[in-house]
Amino acid sequence: MSVANHFQLLGSNGEARTGVLTTPHGEVRTPAFMPVGTAGAMKGIHWRDIRETGADIVLGNTYHLMLRPTAERIATLGGLQKFTGWNGPMLTDSGGFQVMSLSKLRKVTEQGVRFKSHIDGAVLDLTPERAIEVQRLFGSDIAMQLDECVRLPATRAEVERAMQLSLRWAERSRRAFEGAPAGYMLFGIVQGGDVAELRRQSAKVLAEIGFHGYAIGGLAVGEPQEVMLSMIEESAPLLPQDRPRYLMGVGTPDDMIEAVARGIDMFDCVLPTRNGRHGHAFTRRGVINLRNARHADDPRPLDEDSPWPPARSYSRAYLHHLVKAGEALGAMLLSEINIAYFQILMSGIREAIAAGTFADFRAATKAGWVTGDLPPL
Repeated sequence: MSVANHFQLLGSNGEARTGVLTTPHGEVRTPAFMPVGTAGAMKGIHWRDIRETGADIVLGNTYHLMLRPTAERIATLGGLQKFTGWNGPMLTDSGGFQVMSLSKLRKVTEQGVRFKSHIDGAVLDLTPERAIEVQRLFGSDIAMQLDECVRLPATRAEVERAMQLSLRWAERSRRAFEGAPAGYMLFGIVQGGDVAELRRQSAKVLAEIGFHGYAIGGLAVGEPQEVMLSMIEESAPLLPQDRPRYLMGVGTPDDMIEAVARGIDMFDCVLPTRNGRHGHAFTRRGVINLRNARHADDPRPLDEDSPWPPARSYSRAYLHHLVKAGEALGAMLLSEINIAYFQILMSGIREAIAAGTFADFRAATKAGWVTGDLPPL
């Protein structure tokens, strides 16, 4: 089934691609990293700072937002962008993963998922149709189909059952999305766990159904990196070349640069803000733990050459003090520095692909991480 295409592929270098995805709220340069604002906000960071880091698009979580403040209330207040103050593109997941991971009571049937809210214990039903309805009430630029994500390791029988169910839910999600305003998009989600044959089958069927874009889900859930990358290699070549490809819930800088090398265009992860709240900074020299005593008397910045001012303006000693003292500013600054680093990495990847030098950029970037941080004073 054909659907409108809003993605322009601008260039490639090997399997790595760069392009532009046009949404009702603006353009998204790819490869792109989407910071995660689970409940309609980034923890400790203002939207203007997110925009200044270079982020074109952010992610909101359907499960959390449908429970509080509810999709209907957000719609009444003008949709997610107006409600939150983020005026750029926004993708929302379907809520399926959180139902599986957070709900104390859940029952999966052909119809959908019945679950108990972690907030007030209310029993709710999430079907493919309701997941689409909720995301349309949000006004999400990009909505996701409802799927069932199985944690690995799992038996082949369990993985295949969930994959086949997700394909049937994909068809229902696609039908439920018909009639959405022009420019808004729905992505299908490839499932199949760590079984290559199931991944290929899922990708082929989703391509036949027809979506604006395609996600690869059910990875980065405990499997080794080499398994994740091999599943990308099985799936990505079978997806339409002219549509964006989104690797859900990934990840680390190394995961992302390796996934780009295998044809992935979009990423999301809570890692930058979560690690920032725990005193860890992502830099071109790898991850730096500001809790370590070695930084207590160090007047040097995290990275004297970083294009992001806080990374070169604040001393390691001050950041160490903020983290050890439990000051909110420490978590805020490190979260901001981390998101900025992820965006700097994406910008460098895009430029390298356009210039035909992605392999060199990849090697040099990974070498910087391996070399590690500056020696202590």
